Amino acid sequence: MTRLRELVGRTSGLPLPQWLERLASAGIVTTDPEVARRQRFTNIAAYVIAANAASHLVINAVYDFHGLLVVHLYNALVMAATLCVPRLHRFGDHVAAVAFLLFTICGNLFIVWALGLDSDLHIYFTLAGGMLFLFGVQNWRLFAVFFALTAAALLFALHYAPTDGLVAPEDVALRDLLSTHALINALVVNAAIIFYALTALRRAEVASETLIASVMPPAIAERLKAGADRIADRIENLSVLFADLVDFTAAVHALPPEAVVDYLDRLVRTFDALCEQHGVDKIKTIGDCYMAAAGLDGSGAAGTVAIGRFALAMLVEIEHHPALGGRKLALRIGIHCGPATAGVIGDTRFSYDVWGDAVNVAARMESHGVPGRIQVSDAFRALTGHAFVFEERGTTDIKGIGAARTFFLVGCRSDAIVAPGRPK
Repeated sequence: MTRLRELVGRTSGLPLPQWLERLASAGIVTTDPEVARRQRFTNIAAYVIAANAASHLVINAVYDFHGLLVVHLYNALVMAATLCVPRLHRFGDHVAAVAFLLFTICGNLFIVWALGLDSDLHIYFTLAGGMLFLFGVQNWRLFAVFFALTAAALLFALHYAPTDGLVAPEDVALRDLLSTHALINALVVNAAIIFYALTALRRAEVASETLIASVMPPAIAERLKAGADRIADRIENLSVLFADLVDFTAAVHALPPEAVVDYLDRLVRTFDALCEQHGVDKIKTIGDCYMAAAGLDGSGAAGTVAIGRFALAMLVEIEHHPALGGRKLALRIGIHCGPATAGVIGDTRFSYDVWGDAVNVAARMESHGVPGRIQVSDAFRALTGHAFVFEERGTTDIKGIGAARTFFLVGCRSDAIVAPGRPK
């Protein structure tokens, strides 16, 4: 299951450093992915504010260490408090976000009063829109409360805070320095939050696209991503393959589940890789039966050859696959080509499936076949005689179809690949 886990967990083309990923996830204990995403935003916002306070602490200390001591203590307190925000996630979904926002709103009011409106430190109130990332659109009422609270704090400061502040009111150069610093920092904070938000959005998009691509043929996945409401196609010549493990039920009768799943997982992953190699689309597995098709993109003639080569490769691989419960299992394979209908069905656990004569006859080719052989219909043999070597089986009475002329696919003409135990 390694590849499946990789598909589900795959991130965007610009992954964040591992140390930042660990910091963003600090203190998060929820198993709800939506809540965890919002809490990661809260952590990132807290770290950004801590970094902002650290930059103010350094610059103010260099400018006037002793005269701005109360401001230094405030910035140090902001750093310590915001770095502790991740510890609050354990107490509830929004506890950390609420505590963080209340602290920053009150803290910014204090520092605007201390250093005055000419310092332009009230510009940090204008970052309130970013609070939506902390609560999510589904909690818009909570966001609206804090947005209104921030707006009220900004208006209160603009109307009542002293212009020169209470700390070093006569120092005009300090206000100019603080104003420049605050404007630049607000720009950086805004960019950092948007960057992280877009990175998380892109990661979610890639995860969704990857999952769709892993369960759908490439052409169908592209149509779904493009916004197609319904996938329903008529395919004039679809090549369909069914492969079934002979005596599988008897072999697994007394085996532990882990052994059965491991055997099937390794075998199906091998067949999946062969599908990619030969340009064949896996449709689904039904118990120990593997279903694949070729020609979904309209390449009917090429699809018949591709699925024939895929079937031969399956027989080669099953010969090298380990035994199951001491039994060496064989494949029984059936192939047919003909008209079919294909589409995406379902709302939850949706799937891409095919129906029609191509499917029904291919299933009969498999169920009435011979272990270790690839039984094909006369229609398939007629289209691929230039590419493969066949052995006529004769007329076979097939349930639901009647007497039908069938053949065994033996090998390829072009590269002399021959099915195991069957000389060309």
